[in-house]
Amino acid sequence: MPEIQLAQKQVGGNHPTFIIAEIGINHQGNVDIAKELISKAKDCGADAVKFQKRSLTRILTKEGMEMPYDNRNSFGKTYGEHKKVLELSDEDYHTIFRYCSDHDIIFSASGWDEDSIDFLNELGMTFFKMASADLTNLPLLEHTAKLGKPIILSTGMADLKMVKSAYTTVKKWNEHIAILQCTSTYPTDFSELHLNVLKSFTKEFPDAVVGYSGHELGIAISSAAVALGARIIERHFTLDRTMKGGDHAASLEPQGFAKLVRDIRAVEEALGSSDKQIQESELPVFRKLSKSLVSLRPIKSGEPITSEMLTTKGPGTGISPAKMGEVIGKTTVRDILEDEVLKEEDIQWTH
Repeated sequence: MPEIQLAQKQVGGNHPTFIIAEIGINHQGNVDIAKELISKAKDCGADAVKFQKRSLTRILTKEGMEMPYDNRNSFGKTYGEHKKVLELSDEDYHTIFRYCSDHDIIFSASGWDEDSIDFLNELGMTFFKMASADLTNLPLLEHTAKLGKPIILSTGMADLKMVKSAYTTVKKWNEHIAILQCTSTYPTDFSELHLNVLKSFTKEFPDAVVGYSGHELGIAISSAAVALGARIIERHFTLDRTMKGGDHAASLEPQGFAKLVRDIRAVEEALGSSDKQIQESELPVFRKLSKSLVSLRPIKSGEPITSEMLTTKGPGTGISPAKMGEVIGKTTVRDILEDEVLKEEDIQWTH
């Protein structure tokens, strides 16, 4: 199975699932809220937090900036004013980068334009997460790939042809790639999650680590994704799902996120080996509940055994009923009483 290195962690293969708390813009443009989210994410067991970095005039035209934006989640009269409120300053990013380091959790951010990618690179970010919105932004993908750091591609709002195009663009310059199944609605209906795409990604991109970025309600789906092969899980993270803003409703609060991490770790442990074996803990149960070959009547030493002489009963401390055919026609080395469990050492196996 493919592997990549994200900061100090090996991801993919048989390594633990890499869990990202997507803070995004849920910090409300407030660095203190951002710090609290980082601290809570660490407490929940997340491996990394992720923010979103934009240079607004690089991603929006003048018309886009001035577009009226009047809804209950709006922080301004225009879309530009709204987005500006939710952006952290460059100084804020330096602050939260150090804060993550001090709290032993990996910092990451999606760069939505070349300027933001270059800023994050100079900041010291060790890998890049590309937003679903930029999966078809091949110039930005190429710019980022040339930096040589691992890249995670989110695939919301895309079909397989788009994903292949993005993957090919990145791989031309960079082979350290992860691809996340994603549906970009907030929250996403279960019927539109299509976790089986993870199997398709594993087949189509055998050199890439496969993962899942979810926007659904609840915590069950991420564990199912891990069972299907996801080695990266990303979920939006908030202090309060009722806060103002478009992403909070599809986010997990600390208690829910901690349960998500708990369940993923339980699923990882439960997946275990692909070899079917009797477990050590099952042996006492096997002896108590399984059956043995048992005599229906007394059997004299040296007397050939027939099927009419035997039945199957518990406990399972003797010869398994699976060996009935091997026992028929053999003789015993001692007299056997009625209703007695036959043991291996009671049978004359060779003449």
